[in-house]
Order: sequence, then C-alpha cells, then structure tokens
Amino acid sequence: MNMNKLLFLVLAGAASATFAATPAHDTVAYKAATNKATAEYKTAKAACDAQTGNAKDICEEQAKVARATAEANATMQFKNDKKSIEKARTELADAQYGLSKEQCDLQTGDAKDSCLTTAKSQKVAAVNAAKAGKDTADMAQTGVDCGTLTGADKASCETRSKTALAKDAVADTVITTKVKTELMAQPALKSLDVKVETNNGAVVLSGFVPSKAEADKAVDVARNVKGVTDVKNSLRIK
Repeated sequence: MNMNKLLFLVLAGAASATFAATPAHDTVAYKAATNKATAEYKTAKAACDAQTGNAKDICEEQAKVARATAEANATMQFKNDKKSIEKARTELADAQYGLSKEQCDLQTGDAKDSCLTTAKSQKVAAVNAAKAGKDTADMAQTGVDCGTLTGADKASCETRSKTALAKDAVADTVITTKVKTELMAQPALKSLDVKVETNNGAVVLSGFVPSKAEADKAVDVARNVKGVTDVKNSLRIK
C-alpha cells in the first residue's frame, strides 16, 4: 500500500464520526471519541514522515484537519452545548486555514497572494458562523465535511451547502457593485481604470492608477464598504 492510500485511510477513519441518536453530554462517549481522534492523528502524522518539504507540511496539516473534524463531530454528538460547539468549530477553522496556507505555498506571485487572501476570508467566515451558533445543518459553512454525516443530517448539510454557495455568489456580486459605485463617487477615482473582483467578501482591486495616492484611496474606499472582509491591492502605477 503506498503512502497516499495509507494516509487516505487514516484520515477517513479520523473523520468517520456519525450522528446517531445519542444522548447529549455523554462524557464517556465524548472522551472515547476524542481519544480515538488523537490516536489516529498521531498515526497519520507519523505516516507523513515518509515525505519531505511542502508535501510533508501539507500531509501534517491534513492530519490536523481530520483530527479537528472528528473532534467537532464528537462535540456536537456527545456534548452539544453552544460554548463547546463554538470552540470546536473555531479550532476546525484554524486547522483548515493552516492547511490552506501550506497549499498556497505551492503557488507564487499574485496567484499565491490571491490564494492566501481567499484562505483568510474563508477562515473569517467559518469563525463567524461558529460564533453565530448555527445548527448541525450549517456544518458545511463551518468546514465540517458533509460526508461524515448520515441520513437526514447529511442531506440537510449538502442542501445547506449549495444554498450557502449561491448566497455567497449573490453577496459577492452586491459587494462588487457597491465598491464600484463608491469608487465612481470619488472625483479623483471615477475616471480611473480600476477593476473590482470579490470572492467570499474579499475584494481584489486591479488596473492602473496615476500614483500611489490614488491606489491607497481606492483601497480605503473599498475597505469601508459594508460586507468587505479584506482588500487586496493589485493596482499598478502607470
């Protein structure tokens, strides 16, 4: 069995918790589930030693995500209180952000910057969703894999995920329009060739401006638009 298959099996095991009808606040069951997640994490991490460089880093971050996923599932299944769920989902968001950053290291230049910006905005969205205290059906928005669920929970998670993606697309379109409108309202900026793109609330400004002052002004305008989580300045001085 090659290392990729071994790692896949280990990670799959770590994320295999289901939502059967189990009483909340089952301390014994929770402890058993988290101990299992920790043990499988150690096995997965050890398997990463066969790799080197960025591949090893990604492998180790994948193991962390699998552990955080299993622990989040255990928390919602056996503890099921708002504070514990928020903490577990936040830790999962942190783990996924760590993995995303390592994956972004495979890229260079603007592509890497854009990758990191997207990863950051996704983490912010996941943490905000955790703080909002959404129910099990909202797991897709906080990063929990719908594939780890069963039955009605899985179907609800998948449906909610598709709905969330559609809403995000609409929200991004609205933000892009608002940013463009605000830029046009600025006398020093309305005639400039500034392009605006939005992904999960993160705005990217590109195009050409006469000086750094105009570039800075455009960034400030975009940053103050409601719904914007981050602004990446890709404007060039002509």
